[in-house]
Amino acid sequence: MVAEPIVGALHENLLTALGTAIVSGEYAPGHVLNLEGVSAAHGVSRSVAREAIRVLESMGMLASRRRVGITIQPPEKWNVFDPRLIRWRLESGDRAAQLASLSELRRGFEPAAAALAARRADPHQCRILAAAVSDMVMHGRSGDLEAYLLADKVFHQTLLEASGNEMFRALNGVVAEVLAGRTHHGMMPETPNPEAIELHDEVARAIRLRDEAAAERAMRAIIDEAAAAVSGGLD
Repeated sequence: MVAEPIVGALHENLLTALGTAIVSGEYAPGHVLNLEGVSAAHGVSRSVAREAIRVLESMGMLASRRRVGITIQPPEKWNVFDPRLIRWRLESGDRAAQLASLSELRRGFEPAAAALAARRADPHQCRILAAAVSDMVMHGRSGDLEAYLLADKVFHQTLLEASGNEMFRALNGVVAEVLAGRTHHGMMPETPNPEAIELHDEVARAIRLRDEAAAERAMRAIIDEAAAAVSGGLD
């Protein structure tokens, strides 16, 4: 009964260690690993090493070939939408480029999702959006950034779900990692910007009032504000 959580933790630790090493360039494209070497270097069983390697293969970061070994793949083959990869890249020296790329991606879909939510959101989703904004106000005033982050995640997750578009909904993990990365890497002020909170309130209000243009405009302003804040934090 105790073994499963331990094995799970070993798997996650190894996955993070290997993923971070690949993202940081410690393991460069073309570098070849082998199962025995990974197992010995990290003090885990072959089965744990094999499972971590399978996950990284599914993310396009590794490729196993008979008589060649396990080869590190170039970045253009990686699944850049995988939240784990986003997290690892934000933890590496590639943070500025990753955040710029993510901001551009968010500009491409979140305003459109907000407009669709203004057309399709149900009353329950409208209430969740309003409650999330209230929580952001409260936690923003107290300076509880982790609680603020949770409310912010709920807001954006609900908005993407309310869009009624399965493709937008599937990008929730991407947005969540952007929000978490900003908080966990010191790019949030001790007291969140009241203007940013007000913009979230504008989005929620526009969705409730079925004002697609206003929802789209306010969401675009949220992303622009966040991008400017992150850029300032990296200067």
